[in-house]
This record gives sequence, C-alpha cells and structure tokens, in this order.
Amino acid sequence: MCMTFYALGFGEPFPISGTHGLGLGDLLDAVAEHFKNLPDTQYAEEVVQFCLIGRPNVGKSSLVNAMLGEDRVIVSNIAGTTRDAVDTMFTYNQRDFVIVDTAGMRKKKKVYETTEKYSVLRALKAIDRSDVVAVVLDGEEGIIEQDKRIAGYAHEAGKAVVIIVNKWDAVEKDERTMKEFEQNIREHFQFLDYAPVLFMSALTKKRIHTLMPSIITASENHAMRVQTNILNDIIMDAVAMNPTPTHNGQRLKIYYATQVAIKPPSFVVFVNDPELMHFSYERFLENRIRDAFGFEGTPIKIFARARKKKK
Repeated sequence: MCMTFYALGFGEPFPISGTHGLGLGDLLDAVAEHFKNLPDTQYAEEVVQFCLIGRPNVGKSSLVNAMLGEDRVIVSNIAGTTRDAVDTMFTYNQRDFVIVDTAGMRKKKKVYETTEKYSVLRALKAIDRSDVVAVVLDGEEGIIEQDKRIAGYAHEAGKAVVIIVNKWDAVEKDERTMKEFEQNIREHFQFLDYAPVLFMSALTKKRIHTLMPSIITASENHAMRVQTNILNDIIMDAVAMNPTPTHNGQRLKIYYATQVAIKPPSFVVFVNDPELMHFSYERFLENRIRDAFGFEGTPIKIFARARKKKK
C-alpha cells in the first residue's frame, strides 16, 4: 500500500495508526524538521518572561488563572490538557510580563513515540526562553523524584527560580507544618538553596499575591550588576576572615575579581593557580557575595582564572 502512495511522487509516505499511535513519532519528527529555523517570539528586553513547570496536575494552569484573575487557559484535572506552550502577556504594576504556560512535564520514558514527547520538548524550550522559572509542587502529594529532575532543568539552565507549594489549603497543618515542609524542600533541593519557597492555593487564591513580587525580585537579581570595587572589598574581607587554602605547600592567592555576565550573575576570580581553588572555598566566596548583595532567587557562578603574567 505504501508503495502505491510513493508512486504518486509526493515523497516518502508515513504509515501511521491514529488509534494505536503507531508511527506518529516518525511523522512528527519529519514535521518538526521544518520548524527548526523558525525564529522564536521576541519581546522587548525589559519584558520579564517566566514559566511555570511541574508534574501534571500540580495546578500550573490554575495558578495562572488565579494570578491573572480571569480564565486564559483551559483548566482540567486530566493530565496533559494544556497541550502546547502558550504565551500570555499581561501588565502588573505598570510593568510588562509574559507567562509561558507549559504542559505538565512527564518522565521521558513514558512519552516516547507520542505527541506528549513534544510537550516535554516545548517545556524545556519554555525554560530556555524564560528569565524566571516557577517550580510548582503539590502540597498534598509532597515531593517525589520527578520534582527534583524537573527543577534540575531550570537550575542547569542558569535561570532564576521560585518554588511554589500549591494546594496548601488542602493540607492538614498546625503551626509547625509550613516550617517542616520547607525544611523537607531544602533537603531535597539543596541545589536550589537560593530559591524562595512560597506556599499558596490557586483554588482559594490565598497568598497568591506573593507570587509576582517574588518573580520580580528574582528577575532583578538575575540581571544584577555589582560595582567592581565593592565586589573586591567583599572578596578581600572574606579572605581576611577565612584564609585561602593550601595544597602541597602552595597557598591559593586571590588577586582580584570582576563580574563578567548577568542572567545568571557570573564572576571571574583571578588567582595564582586555579587548581588551588577548592570547591568548598568557592562556595564560601559565593556565600559572602550573597550576604553582601542578596541575589535571592538566582544562581551565581564563580570561575577561577590564572592571572596573566606581566611580560
């Protein structure tokens, strides 16, 4: 039968079954090839772009609706209802924002050969396009391994991150519950120790007002530049407080530091030998920089470089 259609001269035919889902992956791969060179939607630099990511049914679409105050996307209890990533522009306190609303991200092995595979790919692309990523957790179900994987995508991409615990209204709690839940988050998400944790309910809209200020703070810190002289004062004070480490009788020497990038804020520390910069001391310097400048909601990167010798 395929050879019959091939003889028509329209190129290679794709045998598929809509009922059983057979062959759809190959067909969609072929279609996707035609979209690779299409330009992404461009917004003005001052427009803050953010997305909500999380497992299916944690309430991402409901949070968008509660935040906007009107139904902009379909809300459903069926996993994967929001099939594509849809950009929504809105104004808050006279500033423009874009929400990239993504479908629930599933484990990749479960979505191979289905159209849901492309929802995952588009969710990853949404992260790439965003300045801030809101990681949404289910307060009722707690934390599972997939939550950590999803959050890891945002962290590895160097995005600003806010953690949202949704459905907090449905949790039985006392005066210790919120603190204990946050401690549990910190234990599971140690790589996101810079991210604020927000407890809220999309259903009742309780504490929903805390989301946008946190998004704004994270975005501003993600794009923050610091003065070089103040940065070096902080570094030198840190060295005086905690002397640099030694290895095989050689001590690390720090000459100066400078910020080389934003989104995320990135710093180069010029030293005598980068191999002497132990991870623990790099972490110490990061903590001192955070103490001085804040940087809540954003990762920061530190690179040790050898200072060029004068000729």
